[in-house]
This record gives sequence, structure tokens and C-alpha cells, in this order.
Amino acid sequence: MSTIVLSHGLGMSKGDHWYPYLDGELTAEGHTVRIPQLPEPGAPEAGAWLNALTAEVVDVPAGETVLVGHSLGGVNVLRLLEAHDVGTEGPYAGVVLVASMAGEVGYDALAPFFEPDFDWARIRRAARSFAILHAADDPVTGAATSEHIMKFVTELGATATVTATGGHFPSTSGTRLRLPEALRLIRTALPA
Repeated sequence: MSTIVLSHGLGMSKGDHWYPYLDGELTAEGHTVRIPQLPEPGAPEAGAWLNALTAEVVDVPAGETVLVGHSLGGVNVLRLLEAHDVGTEGPYAGVVLVASMAGEVGYDALAPFFEPDFDWARIRRAARSFAILHAADDPVTGAATSEHIMKFVTELGATATVTATGGHFPSTSGTRLRLPEALRLIRTALPA
């Protein structure tokens, strides 16, 4: 069976929203699910988040692991992939990014997560497949939603699933306890 490692979003914890749903569904299928509690989720520091995520994958075979990132957690996954030694460890089985960003979205406090620019070619080599789930009405990426989606498609060869509604899965002050679209993408990314 495989390992799924999920990097949660800004201001969230590992027990929030649809994370327990994914954990329950995938664990019931025999997979191992890891959702690290990232430090200071309300005031994140890019290096600390990357260190916490790296600690979760250090002992799992990349080829049997699917990485999932939600919102800023997806940016954290991209930085992990950028640092991944493909020559020694091989590529990850797959990556699923939910409501994530391919560049800055106007929050000055989060600028360090986007500096320096992503090394898209290196990231692309670090996983066998990339899939994104995004909502057309995402208030975080706003008018630039299609630009973020196209960046993932063109730079990573990602398949894109775009829903008409869904916000940021969820949007501020909301909750969403199930996300079957993400579950489907993870199952597709799992190694045969």
C-alpha cells in the first residue's frame, strides 16, 4: 500500500475540514495517511513549514508516496519537490494540489513562500504526475485563478479539475467536511 502526505493550509490544523475525511477513506483502503501539524499555522514561516513536511517524508519511499497540498500547503509541497533528490530517491508517485497558488496572491506576510521563483523544471522531474483541483470562484486567487491553473498545466503538465463553485475548499469562515473530488485525484495518483 501507499503513503499519502498532506500539507494543510494557512490557519488550519490537521483535524480541520476535509482532511479527516481523506484520512478515513484512504486508511480504510489500507494506505498510510500522514497529516503533520505545521508550526504556527496562523503566522507561518516558510522554512519551518518545509522542515516539518520534510520530516514526514524522510522515511517513506518516494515512488510509493502521493503528496497533497491545500492552499499554502501546496506551495510547501512545491518547495519540497524543488529540494527532492530525484537521482537518489526517484520521483514521487504523484502530487495533488487543492486550491493552491503558482505565485504570490497579494499577502505580504506570505511572500517568503514564493521567494525565490519556483524551479518548475526541477519540480516537474520530482513526481510522476501532477493534478490540481481548483474552483472558478476561489476568492484567494481571485481574478488570477485561470493564471494559476495555466501555470500548473504548462509548467508541470498537470491535469486540471475546475469546479464552478467551491471557493477555497473552504473559504474563510466556512467549512467543508468532504471533498470527493480530491479523493478521486489522489486515488488516480496512487502507484499501481
